[in-house]
Amino acid sequence: MIRWFRRKKEDAPAQEPPVEREEAAEVPEGEEEPAGRDAVEMCEGERGRETAETDAPAGQGELEEAPSGETMESAGEIPEESAEEAEKGAQRGRFFSRLRERLHRSRERLADRVDRLVLGKKIIDADVMDDLEEILITSDLGVQATQLLLERVSDRVKRKELQDPGRLREALREEIARILSVDAPPFDPAAAKPFVIMVIGVNGVGKTTTIGKLAHRIKASGLSPLLVAGDTFRAAAIEQLERWGERIDVPVIRQKSGADPSAVAFDALDAAQARKADVVIVDTAGRMHTKVNLMEELKKVHRVIQKKMPTAPHEILLVLDATTGQNAISQARLFREAMNITGLILTKLDGTAKGGVIVPICHELKLPVRFIGIGEGMDDLRPFDPREFAEALL
Repeated sequence: MIRWFRRKKEDAPAQEPPVEREEAAEVPEGEEEPAGRDAVEMCEGERGRETAETDAPAGQGELEEAPSGETMESAGEIPEESAEEAEKGAQRGRFFSRLRERLHRSRERLADRVDRLVLGKKIIDADVMDDLEEILITSDLGVQATQLLLERVSDRVKRKELQDPGRLREALREEIARILSVDAPPFDPAAAKPFVIMVIGVNGVGKTTTIGKLAHRIKASGLSPLLVAGDTFRAAAIEQLERWGERIDVPVIRQKSGADPSAVAFDALDAAQARKADVVIVDTAGRMHTKVNLMEELKKVHRVIQKKMPTAPHEILLVLDATTGQNAISQARLFREAMNITGLILTKLDGTAKGGVIVPICHELKLPVRFIGIGEGMDDLRPFDPREFAEALL
């Protein structure tokens, strides 16, 4: 029986031990290498070629078919126009930084107070609007412009476009930019030859200095300006303009002190045509002799210029001193009643906290601001950009 049991056990099929995957992949000695290895090497070669094709630069086929004169280096060059645009953008950035710095007193008076007003507030309610009204009026924005801004902000709140008090400053900035964006033709000194600019304003606003900076800017643009010393009554006004002419190398047409300003303007137009000047800038009196009315004298100069050139003057620019605040609005009203003013120049914005006065001037008189003065430097007379100014102010 034992013998039978042992025979049964020997006859039973032996169970094969489990084969691990790694051992199954090994090739026993003496056997031929499986044909699959060649296939693996072939696949690896194909995979390498695919990787090489994938890593190849995109568009390599197009480069091979490109004209022989075009190379990879030339294709990667920065266009000259893009470089110029980048430089202009950098200049705008530098000017904006300087503008924001020079307007710091006006910004402290307006923007910082608005920030303090909404600090910790959760809604824009009637109390916030009352305090905002006081801030705007005391920042020289005037009653009319303040009421307009409050109405527009209230409408936004009612339409639920403005609910977060933290966005109040942003909303005011947008509305102020809209008010400052007066619809008017662009300032283009190349539109006529000679292009006649008549500069007016009371004494002390920086009129003669502004004329010198404006002439410098026009000359830098490639045009040839000519200055006219038409302020013949103010002491040393002619000499001051002559010094500016020497400083920027621009000719000045003058007569003796006390001469008729209209006669000086008439002679200057003859000289401009003879010298083929591109732009004529006429300085005018800001205060006349006690027996002569200022506005009537300005009208006379205007008539004489038109008699010589029917389409001139092409621009009548009123210079205002920002430091005078609301008084600048009164000056603008008086000059506009007498003259057909085409634009404004606001000076001394860097030395005042009353820069907000520019808002009511644009709102009430609908006159565009052509230039602003933000310093004593030659290049500190800059073209006015409504949105840029609003961002610097707020």
